[in-house]
Amino acid sequence: MRKPVHVNIFLETSLGVDPHIRLVAGESGLSKEVKISEINRPGLSLVGFYDFFAYDRVQIFGLGESAYLKQLPSEQREAAYKKFFSYDILCCIFTSNQMPDDLFCRMADEKGVSVLVTERETTNFVSILTHLLYDLLAPIKTVHATFVDVYGIGVLLMGESGIGKSECALELLERGHKLVGDDMIEVKKVDDVLLIGNCINTLKHYMEIRGLGIINVRDLFGIRSVRDRKRVELVAFLEKWNDKKEYDRLGLDENIYTILDIKLPLITVPVKPGRNIPIIIEAAALNQHLKKLGINSAWELDDSLKKIMEKKNNA
Repeated sequence: MRKPVHVNIFLETSLGVDPHIRLVAGESGLSKEVKISEINRPGLSLVGFYDFFAYDRVQIFGLGESAYLKQLPSEQREAAYKKFFSYDILCCIFTSNQMPDDLFCRMADEKGVSVLVTERETTNFVSILTHLLYDLLAPIKTVHATFVDVYGIGVLLMGESGIGKSECALELLERGHKLVGDDMIEVKKVDDVLLIGNCINTLKHYMEIRGLGIINVRDLFGIRSVRDRKRVELVAFLEKWNDKKEYDRLGLDENIYTILDIKLPLITVPVKPGRNIPIIIEAAALNQHLKKLGINSAWELDDSLKKIMEKKNNA
């Protein structure tokens, strides 16, 4: 589960929204929780059309909204403000360094609605803010896995404890691939088709190798051996070899592993002495690259064999 996001998050300069963004009214509203990633431009509402008014979103006042309010007669402007603040507004952000008037700030203080001013122009700010909110509010699931970047494919190595996930990742690092995280991976659903994985901060760049202990991958292999985050594109489930189990030898069937309602390709890799699991993972990553390009080796071979059989039957 993700942590709650409050309005005061916009004042954190580390997020890169605007290092000079400032609060001008409604300090008591900073504790309000932001629950929706979309933003709203209240232009239509300010002229009196409140059907479908998205009051529970961040309200962005650009140059157009600011100019419209400034040209209104004082009585009409006050009426517009009263109607606007009759809703449970989340917060308001004025772009392009446009300052709201004293009446707007006073009503915002009374209603507990935070009002912020940014120097950024509207289009640029909305783009940054939307991306930030989608990232902050994305659903998160923590999975027990080791996450590696192999030939540009984000591979989640899963399996029971002690099966050799970390050792496999260590060999992949030796072969020039990158570690995203070991043991506890946060998987974030950025949109309906995209999952981004990263290691929780306390375990970042660390690995546990049985018989050796804790190692710092970045210190041992260099900064190029680690990544902070990566798209999850393939799940490799490692399990002990079972002589009674029939393992897939053709790859014609597409197995699926679901995380946060997004389906990911799944391969099951049986582990036993003598099998070079890292090389298998490399081959799986390259094969996934081909599938993204529309090339499926198993299907191509199957089609070729079918054509040969048809020719023999027709001969």
